[in-house]
Amino acid sequence: MIDQGLEHRSTAVTEMPDELRRDVRLLGKLLGQVIAEQGGADLLADVERLRKAVIAARRGEVSGDEIAAMAAGWEIDRAVQIARAFTCYFHLANLAEEHYRIRILRERDTGDQVQRESLAEAVHDLGRERVAELVEDLELQPVLTAHPTEARRRAVVTAIQRISGRLTDYNTPGRGASERAEDERRLLEEIDLLWRTAQLRNTKLDPRDEVRTAMAAFDETLFRMVPQVYRSLDAALGDDTGTRPPLAKPFIRYGSWIGGDRDGNPNVTSKVTRDTIQIQSEHVLTALEAACSRIARTLTASAQFAQASPELRAALDAAVDAQPEIVSELATRSPNEPHRQWMLFVATRIAATHRRDLDLAYRAPAELLADLRLAQDSLAEHAVRQAYGELQHLIWQVETFGFHLAELEVRQHSQVHAAALEELRAGGALSERTEEVLATIRVIAWIQERFGVTACSRYVVSFTRSADDIAAVHELAGHALGNRSAVLDVVPLFESGEDLANSPRVLAGMLEIPQVQERLAATGRRLEIMLGYSDSAKELGPAAATLRLYEAQEQLTAWAAEHDVRLRMFHGRGGALGRGGGPANRAVLAQAPGSVAGRFKVTEQGEVIFARYGHIAIARRHMEQVANAVLIASSPTVGSRTAAAADRFRPIAEEVARASEQAYRALTEAPGFPEWFALVSPLEEIGSLRLGSRPARRGLGAPRSLDDLRAIPWVFAWAQTRVNLPGWYGLGTGLASAASLEELQAAYAEWPLFNALLDNAEMSLAKTDRSIAERYLALGGRQDFADQVLAEYDRTRTLVLRVTGHRRLLENRKVLSRAVQLRDPYVDALSHLQLRALTALRTGEPSERERERLSTLLLLSVNGVAAGLQNTG
Repeated sequence: MIDQGLEHRSTAVTEMPDELRRDVRLLGKLLGQVIAEQGGADLLADVERLRKAVIAARRGEVSGDEIAAMAAGWEIDRAVQIARAFTCYFHLANLAEEHYRIRILRERDTGDQVQRESLAEAVHDLGRERVAELVEDLELQPVLTAHPTEARRRAVVTAIQRISGRLTDYNTPGRGASERAEDERRLLEEIDLLWRTAQLRNTKLDPRDEVRTAMAAFDETLFRMVPQVYRSLDAALGDDTGTRPPLAKPFIRYGSWIGGDRDGNPNVTSKVTRDTIQIQSEHVLTALEAACSRIARTLTASAQFAQASPELRAALDAAVDAQPEIVSELATRSPNEPHRQWMLFVATRIAATHRRDLDLAYRAPAELLADLRLAQDSLAEHAVRQAYGELQHLIWQVETFGFHLAELEVRQHSQVHAAALEELRAGGALSERTEEVLATIRVIAWIQERFGVTACSRYVVSFTRSADDIAAVHELAGHALGNRSAVLDVVPLFESGEDLANSPRVLAGMLEIPQVQERLAATGRRLEIMLGYSDSAKELGPAAATLRLYEAQEQLTAWAAEHDVRLRMFHGRGGALGRGGGPANRAVLAQAPGSVAGRFKVTEQGEVIFARYGHIAIARRHMEQVANAVLIASSPTVGSRTAAAADRFRPIAEEVARASEQAYRALTEAPGFPEWFALVSPLEEIGSLRLGSRPARRGLGAPRSLDDLRAIPWVFAWAQTRVNLPGWYGLGTGLASAASLEELQAAYAEWPLFNALLDNAEMSLAKTDRSIAERYLALGGRQDFADQVLAEYDRTRTLVLRVTGHRRLLENRKVLSRAVQLRDPYVDALSHLQLRALTALRTGEPSERERERLSTLLLLSVNGVAAGLQNTG
């Protein structure tokens, strides 16, 4: 299908590796066959017409008007089928690229030299002793969130995963001709099913659906990946890993907002939160039982060659006294294999924990760890490799995931707490919302009683303006729990520019709250705060928000040192560049000196979860890159160098930020801008995609200001228009205001923050298509706004290239450049189909039936563009 004619396109094609080209052609050919079988040869011919036209348009041989006319000429139902074809192609192209990336990761892992941005490289650069010191305090906590940024249905994701498995089989070396033929038949079968699977959800997601979707990442990737990362660090820190006690301690702890984040989402209730932790526990206990049983089955070492320690023999005797029938049966199955008997007994107890059999169940993960270490210590005397091999992996998994899998965090808006307290202080009947606030706190207490404090203690307060907002949660806990108690680590979330500036004052006020003082004493003066990237970027623009967040981190780091507080900053970064996204490891290195200090906590959401955790090899690489960056950023040498660069370039950065913010506000705060934005983008229609359980907008009706819009649909809608405005707007004006080009170039070369700002803007500019953007912007009937946006795009693109010294966008990032250039023509095809639907909906008067069909076309194209750009919100 869409694989033909690749050699006629841009220089990116000549750089396309043979293995990747082969997979793209194979999958494209099979998709073309499916389309012809299901829709007829004429449908495939129409798809090919549009494909060739958009490629020719990129060469200047066909005009945009000709393509628009072609898209308008098809019946709506035919246009829907064509949009489905291109969307399926993107899913397959993304899959082919993922497979190629995995092959490259494996090819580079030759053992001859350390891999870049790996844990081994950090040890090589910093030295074993220094890394061993840093590892003692190393904390890495990705927090999974349910923000609606994954445009694909779970059924589509599952279908793609099945195709991935078939493609792996097909590419396995040494396959015979008959095996390859069968592999291709299975591939065709799965692609046929992908084509037949509805791309759009018919019903809105329930929060529990979001929880179960996230559990797929745990089941398929996270559980197995974590010990691999620890093993990499252990091997780098010392020789003979697997034959000695580990030098690497667990440093990864997963968190989750899914089922706990109720800010603006009335669908997340106390019952949902209770159900969520039970779902999480079910998955982790199932995984632990399976891992323990697998190890037990393979641990066939006879007592003749691996004697049990006196402690282990005593434990087995005690087990016989407590559970004679169970242990007797295990001994019969595993005669003279004491370690196997013990591990089978441990697996039995994990299963009992799952089904809540109180006679056998473990009361806490610490009890399970004690039993596992009992076996490990015994094996270490006579079978050391069995002690520190797979059994050590299981110990690491228990230490990382416990019985709750991920720490469940609750988030609520400060105004909700204020309203609830007002009702409680006034006496009388309580509203349903206030009752729900109290019920949520009671659920937190229940979770702690059942799973321990580490399962759920953090309570994030959105729009924290003063220490009173933190004290309010503790006062509410008193109303909710009475004589009962619960541990609450209340986390202020600073989102707006004003809130970021006031954050040290808020923290100073928090130190006066008795409950905060108690927690500081209990935790070694540890305190956590959260920085919001999405809303600050939406308010200030990308350049000003970046500098404001950096300055806030500097101020907070200094405040923490002054008050002897071990501060951990929780970075609320989105997936898209306009919401603080971008490569996570580079983001770590761009933080203010001293702000990392071996600790990094960050949100992971939507399509980012599946992009980073969809395959174990990619997940491991991602976690190693971030851990490498945290270790490097925590080095005093690196911190001093970054601080010196910040001091030197701060004046010019502030000049850029000031002018950039003025330009950004001049556009986004102009009268009529929100209404214009709603007309030129599929903003209103995005809510119909049913991306998640959370509403896409605050309040009802058309947005009257940016405050009415959540950051996710704001960014998502701009990506659909091919403008990507939140990722770059205002930066060009900011750069133009600087007095010295040479100083800007030096800042780009020497200051990680400025480097990341420009590189992220360059990536966003590369995904912008000016000619198609013009067509969207024209729909709003405000040429002044359109001209303003396009002029700033031209200015930003020119100056970013001038400062970076690049001849073209993404010149120094070949892999990303190739991906963007190869996808662009096909995204163009979907954009033209989307424009056809959007134009008819905005300027025409379609009948109710026609409006429904146009909406289907629009939403399918939205889904396809998201897949093509590999980026939503």
